[in-house]
Amino acid sequence: MSPSSMSEAGDVPAESSARWAPDSWQQRQALQQPSYDDPDELARAGTHLAQLPPLVTSWEVLALKQAIAEAQDGKRFLLQGGDCAESFADCTSPVISNRLKVLLQMSLVLVHGLKKPVLRVGRFAGQYAKPRSADSETRDGVTLPSFRGDVVNGQEFTAAARRPDPQRLIQAHAHSALTMNFVRALIDGGFADLHHPEYWNLAWVEHSPLAAEYRKMVAGIGDSLRFMETLAGPIAGFSKVDFFTSHEALLLHYEQALTRQVPRHPGWFNLSTHFPWIGMRTAALDGAHVEYFRGIRNPIAVKVGPSVTPAQLLPLIDALNLDDEPGRLTLIHRMGNAKIATALPLLLEAVKRAGRRVLWVADPMHGNTESTSNGHKTRRFDNIRGELEQAFDIHAAAGTRLGGVHLELTGEDVTECMGGARGLSEGDLDRAYKSMVDPRLNYEQSLELAMLIVRKSVGGATVAGTNSE
Repeated sequence: MSPSSMSEAGDVPAESSARWAPDSWQQRQALQQPSYDDPDELARAGTHLAQLPPLVTSWEVLALKQAIAEAQDGKRFLLQGGDCAESFADCTSPVISNRLKVLLQMSLVLVHGLKKPVLRVGRFAGQYAKPRSADSETRDGVTLPSFRGDVVNGQEFTAAARRPDPQRLIQAHAHSALTMNFVRALIDGGFADLHHPEYWNLAWVEHSPLAAEYRKMVAGIGDSLRFMETLAGPIAGFSKVDFFTSHEALLLHYEQALTRQVPRHPGWFNLSTHFPWIGMRTAALDGAHVEYFRGIRNPIAVKVGPSVTPAQLLPLIDALNLDDEPGRLTLIHRMGNAKIATALPLLLEAVKRAGRRVLWVADPMHGNTESTSNGHKTRRFDNIRGELEQAFDIHAAAGTRLGGVHLELTGEDVTECMGGARGLSEGDLDRAYKSMVDPRLNYEQSLELAMLIVRKSVGGATVAGTNSE
């Protein structure tokens, strides 16, 4: 079942997806997949999932691709953020609305400071799977499958909870749909209205060291908006925002079941999310994930770590975006504060020399994870900030553009990353460490990074470049 026969002149060339079908990945090595003990149960779950409504629409996917193309040209800035791994238990209105509030507040800071539209992409409504370094975990002589996220198994260390359960694929779809429905309802109901940014306040940060600066900024925006509307009347577009979703497309049975053909658009769309990405552990050129991603029409992203060489990256770009389609490919570099200065310049130069069109985005989180003496995984805010500052400077020196950031964050009052506005220490981590997998920025730390981005950008750290950006 090939989509090549459906391609139209001027759209996606047929050769881009030749000999491709949503299940063609099954002929390749698929890393980071659960070991299900009942193939028939998995097949039944996949059949059920394939009959359920999609979570996003093809026209939303294409709208995002166009917006990313504009970000590649420097006309927009991408803000992508959310939980490291969502949980079914956190599919509640306070958690969802607080997460949305943080992203809206950060985007307001960026719009105000960068003087350009911000592309808002939530890392949620599907971020239920996580790659793991080992397939199993041993405690007190008992070995069980590793916890791979709520879409696969439970976190409790029991044989029943840790069994990979195909029915969780259906539950993940349901929880993603609930999350999407609530986010859409909030945005359509005016939650993101610039006339009322007070809707976005988080009670627990009332006394934040950054609160006064933020309130001053909001007041200035409100005064400007009222002045414009006094002169020109109500201005369309300030009551709603465009908002998109993303997740790591790790579980290929889930993604395959939600990959659909639609009327009036050739090819195949992953309708589980607007913006899927490939993680660093599953980006092998001859692997199943690259095979799956090359055939879908969504805008896609790839995580790029410090061990990646130009000789590895350029063939990967060709495999995923052979036709150099605008808005198609984003490269999210996650190097670590100590390695970015050595690892990133070579990649920037190689892609620029090849003339390939990509959007460069910085993930200053994943390369800066460490463990404390009491066993907590954490990240130091100074390292996160340091990697982000270096990223701006390295892009400026290379004549390329840093077009966005990718962050793990939450609107909850957590203490998971050390440092930031309140100077959280290792001793503070025990107070509110809630993450199931990786440490997240809290509201204050997220807002501080948004202000840093503005300072670095306005300070001249970004420059205009070519279409290889």
